[in-house]
Amino acid sequence: MEKVFDDIKTIRAAATGLIAHLSVDQLNKIPEGFINNIIWNLGHMVAAQQGLCYKRSNAPLVVEESFFESYKPGTTPTGLVDEAGVEEIKTLMLSTIYQLEEDYNEGIFTDYPTFTTRYGVEISSIKEAIKFLTFHDGLHMGYIMALKRAIN
Repeated sequence: MEKVFDDIKTIRAAATGLIAHLSVDQLNKIPEGFINNIIWNLGHMVAAQQGLCYKRSNAPLVVEESFFESYKPGTTPTGLVDEAGVEEIKTLMLSTIYQLEEDYNEGIFTDYPTFTTRYGVEISSIKEAIKFLTFHDGLHMGYIMALKRAIN
């Protein structure tokens, strides 16, 4: 699993690097033809990981419930994210993965009910959920790249 965690960290660091020189206004812009923005995609990557790994296994979230509710699957941006919010999301992108790795290694995920993702992938263990994050985060990395092109 160490390789999987390393891959997720690499994807998240790359996503954060892609936005390093963008303004708060650029991060919040929803281009024509899109339903969300760059900063929502980053927040969603964090929230989806929290839901997929922690909520589904009845473990306490690492992020605030309000953060999770704002970025969970099925949501769209509801307002502008300010500079402090952007910095929080950038920090959470990696800190939540390091915490997930620690929690996984400590064995806190003892109960994981089987479910099928909206992409048709059946997940029946925390190990499978964590592996799925590489697909999910990679997908949103692609959205971020497309959004970045659309705002420039």
